[in-house]
Amino acid sequence: MIRTAAMAVLLATSFIANASEEAKTKADPAKGKVIAETVCVACHGADGNSAASANPHLAGQVEEYIYKQLKNFKAADGKPAARNNPIMGGMAAPLSDEDMKNVAAWFASQKAKPASAKDETKIALGQKLWRQGDYKKGVPACAGCHGPAGAGLPAQYPKLAGQFPEYTEAQLKAFRADERANDPEKMMRTIAAKLSDVEIKAVSEYAAGLR
Repeated sequence: MIRTAAMAVLLATSFIANASEEAKTKADPAKGKVIAETVCVACHGADGNSAASANPHLAGQVEEYIYKQLKNFKAADGKPAARNNPIMGGMAAPLSDEDMKNVAAWFASQKAKPASAKDETKIALGQKLWRQGDYKKGVPACAGCHGPAGAGLPAQYPKLAGQFPEYTEAQLKAFRADERANDPEKMMRTIAAKLSDVEIKAVSEYAAGLR
């Protein structure tokens, strides 16, 4: 499994480079701010710091990753959206490609007000999974893709440091249930399928405390 994950990262390299270049082309944070203040503010806050754990913090998130997710929420060329979410699908639908680049640039430029771990009893297990994974279960270390401090990598792998633990937990469970399917090479679905509820909660709590 660890070898498979490593291969998936290599296969995604060219895509990441292209997406990174595409996302940065003509990005105008000032124009993105207008969109954030009119379209995104109710759920994510004008500066990307959400007030509710059901909606992720976007402030300081990887710019290319935000752009990719917005594209994935949109149906295109007669095909359904790669990431099925009725609310975000409706919000993303009227946005042009330029709009998505601009709002991604705005949120990425904002200072995050990070969440924190709420269940200290889960930290030790979460730290182990984050740093080492679980060799016996074929679970690679989260740090391999999301970085030792949870800063993420462009386009494919989001920043998880300081994210609401409830949101991270919900997304891992969505991957496990195959309800979210926009991960490269089914990487997250494969990993999440091997994690128990306790492990998912533990790694989510640990990530929330990373800085």
